[in-house]
Amino acid sequence: MIYSRDRILTTHVGSLPRNETLSELLIRREAGENYDTKVMAAELDKAVQHVVDQQANAGIDVGNDGEQQRVGFQTYVPQRMEGFGGVSNRRRGKEFDDFPELVANLQRRFPHMSKQTNAPQCQSELKYRDIKPLQDEIARFKKIAGSRFSECFMTAASPGIISSTMLDAYYGSQDKYLSALSREMKHEYHEIHKAGLILQIDAPDLAMDRTMMYRDLSDAQFIGAVERHIQAINDGIEGIPADRVRLHVCYGNWEGPHIHDIPLEKILPALYQAKVGALSIEFSNPRHAHEYAAFKKHPLPKHMLLVPGVIETTSNFVEHPEVVARRIEEAVAAVGERERVIASTDCGFGTFTKREWVIEPVVWLKLKSLREGADIASARIWGKKNAA
Repeated sequence: MIYSRDRILTTHVGSLPRNETLSELLIRREAGENYDTKVMAAELDKAVQHVVDQQANAGIDVGNDGEQQRVGFQTYVPQRMEGFGGVSNRRRGKEFDDFPELVANLQRRFPHMSKQTNAPQCQSELKYRDIKPLQDEIARFKKIAGSRFSECFMTAASPGIISSTMLDAYYGSQDKYLSALSREMKHEYHEIHKAGLILQIDAPDLAMDRTMMYRDLSDAQFIGAVERHIQAINDGIEGIPADRVRLHVCYGNWEGPHIHDIPLEKILPALYQAKVGALSIEFSNPRHAHEYAAFKKHPLPKHMLLVPGVIETTSNFVEHPEVVARRIEEAVAAVGERERVIASTDCGFGTFTKREWVIEPVVWLKLKSLREGADIASARIWGKKNAA
């Protein structure tokens, strides 16, 4: 994993907006409906080329395929793994119960989404049946990306977020379910690593699920659940060097009050148990922008990089580069070493197909501002006239 050796590098969390034609095809594939495979392949080629071009043009150093080839950041898993069927009755976040107006607003804004709260459940023994779709994703991305990025990454869902969004109706315990998911997702994690890409484990469960699946627990009990979820990640990535894995943690990528979120300070020691080389954490969310202070109490381990979110992903405001620069400088001050900070976004811009909070043109402007802000911060931190 590359460091910010002579300037602050930039990346993002993973998902980017999908075009309308591709979105329809992905939803049809998810629903098991007929679709033209040749048309799908052509649309995937076009979409990946588009997001690679846009990332490169914006100045992103560590890029990916924008998750163009998946219907959602974790709901793609049942298409590749035996054992899923029916519908999960996923528990909503506490704030959605507190504010029914928020639910109504979401339903008006996103009336035709891919499966989210109604994703399949685990109904029989899990078995990863087909690695070829992932191999095709990797091949397409590597062919199109070439050498346009300093480093490339690919995302994969954590066992924990799969378990809390596609509920267990077979194993009978969360512990057994997590063990099965670790065992099977290991195929995916190792395939990404074998391809020479940085593996990003997407694990919003490590923070978000405090207000969802584990909302009835105490904070201490939730920390215990987080530790078990992290053990599941560690089991799945066993054999992959820590410096080839980064872990994304967030509080849920929606525009809401977030008043029930657990403070970062409480979960940070548990996150350090992950055998990874970088932590991707949101800090532009207005409920969490102050939480760099958590690193004073719990310093970032020397082997870890921090990938702070310095761009917010649920509003169409384009952050001024100076605002981005100040956020980066605060992150560097919290870590204590400029080399161990890579500037990023809070979360993805296309977490689920047809649920994009930010319009596409603004996404590219936000990434451009990310690069410009990183250059401003670099010039100040390194003392150069032009750090770019």
